[in-house]
Amino acid sequence: MAVYFFYGEEDFNIDLELNDMRSKLNPDFLSMSYHVLDNPQFQDLITALRSSPMMFGSSLTVININNYFFADNYNFDDNQLAEIEDALNNNQESLDVVFVVCIPYNSDKKLDSRRKLFKILSKFNVQEFKPFPSYKTAEISAWIKNRAKTKKLKINEDAIEVLIEHIGTNLRQFDGELEKLKLSAYPENLVTKKMVEENCISNQDLFNITNYLMQGEKGKALLEFKRLLDVKYPLEILSALQTMLRQWVIIKAKSSCSISEIMKLSGIKNEYRVQNLKKNLKNVSLRDLVHLKESLYDVECRIKSGQVLDINSEVEIALIR
Repeated sequence: MAVYFFYGEEDFNIDLELNDMRSKLNPDFLSMSYHVLDNPQFQDLITALRSSPMMFGSSLTVININNYFFADNYNFDDNQLAEIEDALNNNQESLDVVFVVCIPYNSDKKLDSRRKLFKILSKFNVQEFKPFPSYKTAEISAWIKNRAKTKKLKINEDAIEVLIEHIGTNLRQFDGELEKLKLSAYPENLVTKKMVEENCISNQDLFNITNYLMQGEKGKALLEFKRLLDVKYPLEILSALQTMLRQWVIIKAKSSCSISEIMKLSGIKNEYRVQNLKKNLKNVSLRDLVHLKESLYDVECRIKSGQVLDINSEVEIALIR
């Protein structure tokens, strides 16, 4: 049927596109009509491209090929490339093939458009998935609206502004927050600014807790934690704190590195947020950050293993230990 070539840093949009294609297959025969291959060797690749689909309607084969571009042991010779091109030009009826390269965000890796394989794949349905720059808030806003629509939700402009302020450009996180907001928005299915503030743990909420601890103001940190307990379960707060502390530890430990390198290591897709965190963490001890992270990890493990009777108290003790 068709050959596609998807590549880029915005892996969540790639996932959405693939999920949409997968949803169009016959669900009764999905195990036989949907296949995923990871960096197959030449013979396995050719076999997949030339295999006839089962007689159950359309088939979809997704081929992840990062190593074809970024690993030394995946260089095809001219004869192999010619055979690959011939197989693609004579693609089997009822078979869609999608080649995928997910480039690590902010890794500075680029696909070499001069390579013969890139030129071959670019003859078909090629699409680059770029991340949204943090300053293009209108584009991010439009994406959030469209994503909310797929969940049968409407979302107010001021609610979108709060989400962008707290999250930056992380599309996967936006999607997760929209999923959480579905319950609060029922039955009107309208997401308001108040719902976002009440249901989505913001970076500022977590920053307040941790920042107070770093300043030695444990009482204020506990007050912030108790305030969040009104709307969040302790494990959810712990998980969010762990994520933030992991990012803080990386930013502090790698403070001499470039902003782009810190963004890559921490997973933060907002340049301005990294710059602000570097500034705010200037007088914070790396040792204290690591100690707090270890304390919270320990109590989280004990909670999940059923060793804790009073969860709230145990978390409070871990925060001020």
